[in-house]
Amino acid sequence: MLLRWRLPPEPSARPFAPPVFCVHPREPKTYVVTAPINILVVDDVPQNLIAIEALLARPGIALLKAASGAEALGLLLVHEVALALVDVQMPNMDGFELAELIRGSERTRSIPLIFLTAASRETSYSFRGYEAGAVDFLYKPIDAQALLGKVKVFVELYQQKKQMSQQLEELQRSLHLNEMFMAVLGHDLRTPLSVVMNGAMLLPMMTDHPKVAVTAQRIQSSAKRMAQMVDQLLDLARIRSGEMQLRRTSQDVADLCRTIADEFVLPDRPSRVTVEGSGNTVAAVDAGIFAQAISNLVGNALQHGEPEHAVLVRLDGSAPDSLRITVTNRGVIPVIQLAGIFAPFQHRGESRKSGQGLGLGLYTASTFVRAHGGDIAVASEEGLGTTTFTVTLPRREQAA
Repeated sequence: MLLRWRLPPEPSARPFAPPVFCVHPREPKTYVVTAPINILVVDDVPQNLIAIEALLARPGIALLKAASGAEALGLLLVHEVALALVDVQMPNMDGFELAELIRGSERTRSIPLIFLTAASRETSYSFRGYEAGAVDFLYKPIDAQALLGKVKVFVELYQQKKQMSQQLEELQRSLHLNEMFMAVLGHDLRTPLSVVMNGAMLLPMMTDHPKVAVTAQRIQSSAKRMAQMVDQLLDLARIRSGEMQLRRTSQDVADLCRTIADEFVLPDRPSRVTVEGSGNTVAAVDAGIFAQAISNLVGNALQHGEPEHAVLVRLDGSAPDSLRITVTNRGVIPVIQLAGIFAPFQHRGESRKSGQGLGLGLYTASTFVRAHGGDIAVASEEGLGTTTFTVTLPRREQAA
């Protein structure tokens, strides 16, 4: 059917004019040509295609014209389209059938569809159109000003979508570069740090001066704390980059926890970590990664727990399909901190001021546990005056 138009008075300015050239803000002499925005028009009447093209012709806008549904599908396979104007009443394949095919493809289902129709405004007819994926209807005779306004809106939405997509890609690239820098920096810091630690160990052997021994101990303590921060940065880079791959083997997790407890024993001091196990404590874990998770939990308990009380690591292997591990220390976490306790860069108490860490220990511990398909939770009870972190670990390998 031939379109009839209700033309408005000639506007004083063009309704929209997408830019063809944009100037780089930091390099005024550099011009980047933007690709034209495609609008698909489908109508079996050639005069209607010509009329719409004349109305919508603007710099930066490319009209893709199709005389049938099949021709429209062919164009959609080649071009990216910001909007489709579809005539409903066409032979062989009407507009509703074309819309259903467009919506059925992952590549084209997000294209906004505006139906052009001379049919009546019956509710059932409109319902079928919206069910097929239409965002709007324009009834003939077409109001030219209304069509221009609607096209302008969808063109602007398309430009915003493309801009956001480009910004997201740039952000992802920046994050990836930051993670690579973090990983390389953490790796390269280990060598000079080991030299500092070894030098601090040798200093007391070279002289009996008491101040030298005190200074060497401070250097060792600071270097050890720095080594822990470097390890946390490497763990974070491995998590963020998605390169953490588990190599599971059957392990006695109780023995693993005892080995970790021995690492926290200071010379000439009794151990502050007690490990108790009951039942079957064997599970399929990546020994290195899971040991790091338990080490972070134990180190957190030692750092924030009351120093005169021991940290208790208890393993309950009574369940046939899972292993339960609890790490308990004396001391209470404020309620306001519990909600985000496993978020990255979170600090407890005075740890931020004292420089004890980056606030990544509990975050990496929870991430490593969940990578094993397990779960982690925390409970802090003022009545008992204790804080308990509970890890539930499946015995067999399963998807995280």
